[in-house]
Amino acid sequence: MVNTSIGRSRFFFDWTLLLPVLTLSFLGVLTMSTFGQGMSLAPRQLIWIFLALGVYVTLSNFDMRFLRRTSVVMSMYVVSIILLSLLILFADPVMGARAWFSFGLISFQPADLAKLTLIALLAKYLSRRHVEIGDFRHIIVSGAYAFVLIFLIVIEPDMGNAIIFSSIWLGMMLVSGISKKHLAVLGLIGCIAASALWFGGLKPYQRTRIISFVNPAGDIRGSGYNAYQAKVAVGSGELFGKGIGYGTQSKLRFLPEYQTDFIFAAFAEEWGFVGVVLLLSLYALLFVRLAQIARTAATNFDAFFTLGVLILFAAHVAIHSGISLGLMPVTGTTIPFMSSGGSHLVLEFAALGIVTSLARHGRSAKRDLSANEFPGGYA
Repeated sequence: MVNTSIGRSRFFFDWTLLLPVLTLSFLGVLTMSTFGQGMSLAPRQLIWIFLALGVYVTLSNFDMRFLRRTSVVMSMYVVSIILLSLLILFADPVMGARAWFSFGLISFQPADLAKLTLIALLAKYLSRRHVEIGDFRHIIVSGAYAFVLIFLIVIEPDMGNAIIFSSIWLGMMLVSGISKKHLAVLGLIGCIAASALWFGGLKPYQRTRIISFVNPAGDIRGSGYNAYQAKVAVGSGELFGKGIGYGTQSKLRFLPEYQTDFIFAAFAEEWGFVGVVLLLSLYALLFVRLAQIARTAATNFDAFFTLGVLILFAAHVAIHSGISLGLMPVTGTTIPFMSSGGSHLVLEFAALGIVTSLARHGRSAKRDLSANEFPGGYA
């Protein structure tokens, strides 16, 4: 951690985390900016970046070890369930999904809080149970915790976030040391669940998106339009791109939602292949640093929580970029630190602030958690 002193105040930052994410954030602002040629979300995004940075500074300088307590983790879990349930009952649908609470100019997506909650919950559960992960019971119990949140997300319906939640659970189970036999069983269960979703859980427009993913040229003017325009934008960037502010697909609005769901495609059009390599290198630096922090973590909870944050970011990057490249069906997923929006940006900086705080305050702690574990493998 980097110790920065200002007067009598002492502020702790991890610049190896901050520099990549701030660079990514301002690259996002450049991509969504219209440079005076129309309405842009860039000014509002700048405000959110500074607010999110304030959240990072606050949490990184606060002792966040209280998150290791079972009562805190379970309270977060209950609150997340309540908020997601209230969404389904009272929130107005936006683009077909009841995923946001709107308060005038500000919208809040409870799924963002639920992601952090799931990471903390699984970190708490696996912090000692990972040595017993050979017992399939622990896979079932941890999966049940995750399933409740995923089920509420699917009902909204928000398949993009449902995939993210599933990725967090699966990724954290993999790093805990799940056996190949159990992994095969999970794969079979996943296939059965996917079949059930296809025939009974997915909305007609969601099935259409998947069909369009398999054959986007089949309906370019309809369901395949977004995927087709995203691939055109990425391909037209070629080696060095068209230049900042000169992306025709995005700035002329051929590419829908280019400031949020397709900002990777808009960036690739303006910066080209070289820019994409730079972008992915910044994410790689962030992931490597998180892996280093997890490797030297003072407790198992800290290690699992940090790895959970890494998995969350990596899942978003893989899915968002995969959609823009035509490798995955369109699900409306943001990319960390770049996509427009305050709710997810605050969550991302908050997650890094917690990681920084745990690393700072956990140095003197023993590797094993001494208290507040789930008794008997259950919460």
